[in-house]
Amino acid sequence: MNRSMSRLFAVAMGAAILVPAAAQAARNWVLPSSTVLSGPNAWVTVDAASSDELYIPGLRPLPLTSITVLDADGQPVALQGAIMGKLRSTLDVQLAKPGTYKIASVTTSVVASWSENGETKRFRGTEEDFAKQVPASAEALKTIRSVSRSESFVTRDTPTRAALKTTGQGLEMDAITHPSDVVVGEVASFRFLLNGKPVAGVEVVAMRGGDHWTTKPAELKVKTGPDGEFKITPPEGGVWWISASVRTGESVRGPGPGGQQGPAQPLPGDGYSASYTATIEAQLP
Repeated sequence: MNRSMSRLFAVAMGAAILVPAAAQAARNWVLPSSTVLSGPNAWVTVDAASSDELYIPGLRPLPLTSITVLDADGQPVALQGAIMGKLRSTLDVQLAKPGTYKIASVTTSVVASWSENGETKRFRGTEEDFAKQVPASAEALKTIRSVSRSESFVTRDTPTRAALKTTGQGLEMDAITHPSDVVVGEVASFRFLLNGKPVAGVEVVAMRGGDHWTTKPAELKVKTGPDGEFKITPPEGGVWWISASVRTGESVRGPGPGGQQGPAQPLPGDGYSASYTATIEAQLP
């Protein structure tokens, strides 16, 4: 096992660790050109990237294959004008129906090592390829499974909730306060779920993006309560980036055939990580 793999497994095999996303250099984000619109001819352009500075592409694009758009009825719609460049992916979304749309980038991956005929084998890829390429009887199998989710929300005319429904996969934010109803100086409430269940004690970081020329961008830090709930009160208007991540010492069941969530039980392995980011605009009162 190489040095980098050893470090990954050393982290995964420890007790449950909660990792604040703000400590990570790269930040994933999905940013629409507008978050609230009106009228029948409503369009937004969406950028999706990973960068050191929020909303300033500088590292890599989020893959188009990871991006889905749900309309106001919670139904998927085809990507339009989608392009993946060197630093960001871009797509257009027409809000043909009144209500709230969700744009999400979701990636899953597995890192694994095992012994085969006295030789160490390694794998890094999707859950589907893992099932095909790694023998079920692999000896000394060690795995780290991860789910990364980045979301944003756009509302035409009147906020709706069909697209906000969580999937039960990875770390997700349950919007108690509708994302389009977040107002400067008012308390907004949300809840974090891990594989469909409330998760307590997770550190949540909220940062206002686009502060390229500010020495200290606005930032809030809170922790989820016993029911997974947390509250933030944005002190300034703008598009805020909400982030959290969780790592545990046990690998858990991911999505099964057809995207359905499998039973909540351990899989052979050593670690599981899940991260979440959302871009939400705080409106002026």
